[in-house]
Amino acid sequence: MSQSSGTSLQPNVAGLLCYVFWWITGLIFYLIEKDDDFVRFHAMQSIVTFGAITILSIVCGILFLVPFLGWILGMLLWIGSIILWVFLMVKAYQGEKFKLPLLGDLAEKWSK
Repeated sequence: MSQSSGTSLQPNVAGLLCYVFWWITGLIFYLIEKDDDFVRFHAMQSIVTFGAITILSIVCGILFLVPFLGWILGMLLWIGSIILWVFLMVKAYQGEKFKLPLLGDLAEKWSK
């Protein structure tokens, strides 16, 4: 793997870092990296995926006012998010351009 132009990091390391602080690091890497498609894809996938999860978390917080329902949905979302977060970091570090269904297609389209 060659070094990415905007970050001076290996693309797989930069791809992993796109996910570290969810959509925030995705946004940072998306703004910094202008040339490396691999890094830009992972940055955009991080923004789209974890941005959506953040919005869903807010909705679950509102639903928390409904006894039990908000708590269950929130816990399921949190557990699923952690698993997805680790999975995406591993795939990026392995140098794989793993696309999530629907969100990965959006990320690929918007990262160009």
